[in-house]
Amino acid sequence: MNTQIWARFTSHLYVRIWLAVVATVAVLTFLVAAAWHFSADPPQLPIREVLIHNDAGELIARAQTQPDRQRGEDIEFDVVTNDGQALNVVLPRPKRPPGPAMNRPPFGFSFGWMLGLVGLAVALGAYPVMRRLTQRLEALQRGVERWGAGDLSARINTEGRDEVAFLARRFNHAAERIETLMESHKSLLANASHELRSPLARIRMGLELIGVDKSSPQRLEISRSITELDQLIDEILLASRLDTKQADAEPFESLDLTGLAAEECARVNAELMAELSPGPEAGHSLSVQGSPRLLRRLIRNLLENARRYSQGDISLELAQTGTGSHRKAVIKVHDRGPGVPADQRQRIFEPFYRLPGASEREGGVGLGLALVKSISERHGGTVRCEQRPGGGASFIVELPTGLTVVY
Repeated sequence: MNTQIWARFTSHLYVRIWLAVVATVAVLTFLVAAAWHFSADPPQLPIREVLIHNDAGELIARAQTQPDRQRGEDIEFDVVTNDGQALNVVLPRPKRPPGPAMNRPPFGFSFGWMLGLVGLAVALGAYPVMRRLTQRLEALQRGVERWGAGDLSARINTEGRDEVAFLARRFNHAAERIETLMESHKSLLANASHELRSPLARIRMGLELIGVDKSSPQRLEISRSITELDQLIDEILLASRLDTKQADAEPFESLDLTGLAAEECARVNAELMAELSPGPEAGHSLSVQGSPRLLRRLIRNLLENARRYSQGDISLELAQTGTGSHRKAVIKVHDRGPGVPADQRQRIFEPFYRLPGASEREGGVGLGLALVKSISERHGGTVRCEQRPGGGASFIVELPTGLTVVY
């Protein structure tokens, strides 16, 4: 546990820079203390032998010092001259003069504490400097993460004239250009989809007026193609409105999710199962706050997707979890199709993405599940895909029962 805390603490850039400064100060302090110590009190070689000469330079005596003499003691020894005279010689060590200096602490204590205080001051002074620098890097990181999560309006503070400020300005410029391009793309797509409705309506009307048998294969194929195009245009328009997050596009109200699910299940002949918790808050229906049109489209897209890839055995399960303000409505749609590979269960919710090998005969262009994700997120919920026991796939949507609007 301590290792995890230390790893999380040292994962920040400002902590690593600060620790590097502190370590450098500590090593420098140690080296300076060692150099000062050896230069102020150099080692003294022991005196092993003493030679005594007279005025003429003749050697008159030789003596050996005591090998067990302690460092700092006076040197004392006996000498016998060549003429037999015995002498006692004392070489005193220099003493410190008496005074206030006698009371000062030894070198190791005073200088060591001084260096320690200097190192502490440097460490404390370096921390706010490093923190100020890395705070700007963290702000840049948060802005990039917001932008990468889909908030194209995210911008970064560009104060300063250093490399971080230059990088922030370049990021803001690139983000602004991309946001403009995306808005133009969405506007073009929405306008083009809206304009396509008029020629489709004229084609449908012309098909009704021409004298062709309504049960002929050609007439049925043209009608089916027109219906698919009309559905595709409707999905593109809805996706454009959800992407632009128009606040007044879909008003929220209290609705009966159980009745909504029952109507859609009856349309595709799917089984409805409701597992509602007993109690005064639950009753026999599941009520949520949301847009009736969007939630109907969410359920319909899930059921259509299950019907497209499954030969029957489609079921929709309603449940609720939590209590009080944490209650959630759970929508589960099960099928017995080929299922979704584990590495594709996130990508299938991307716009216009289809599983490898999906044929045009199965219909759809990859917008149905993308709309399910957009609608669930707009209601403050989530959607995921899981493997169904026994084969097939299960799509699970969780929605808060309270009023939750996400723009």
